[in-house]
Amino acid sequence: MGQRTWMWRGIWAGLTAIVLAVATHSVAQECDEARLTVVGDWGRAHFSVVIADDPSERARGLMYVESLGMLEGMLFVYPEPQSVTFWMKNTLIPLDMLFLDPDGRILTLHENAIPLDETTIGGGDGVKAVLEINGGLADRLGIGLGDRVEHSVFTSSCAG
Repeated sequence: MGQRTWMWRGIWAGLTAIVLAVATHSVAQECDEARLTVVGDWGRAHFSVVIADDPSERARGLMYVESLGMLEGMLFVYPEPQSVTFWMKNTLIPLDMLFLDPDGRILTLHENAIPLDETTIGGGDGVKAVLEINGGLADRLGIGLGDRVEHSVFTSSCAG
């Protein structure tokens, strides 16, 4: 083999390594439980989230939290789709609540829940998860019914 053949093999090996690294990084990002993306006709918004997936975490939620970063939130995850209700007892900041079906589609959107209000907020039937974000942010970003949340909760590709 000539020097050119070895050079091309080296280039191919390098390109293959780069493609594999990018693909692995993309899958790792998709499976990162602390990150999610909301997707709609308006575009995409990436959030850092805390997962609340057991009864005590879901019960506490964002109670007593004094501030939330612009693109931060909490994702409440249920073992099975169900009817869920929320309230703002002991919650100090206004929140938008995105009630999600098992595919990550927004079923119900409650905007600007009032801090400390004990009125129940229903999400309807078939809710697999609820994303809470800063109050008014859904409107500012253009998030609406039918938009989709991408997260490992809604896909089996991340199952270990």
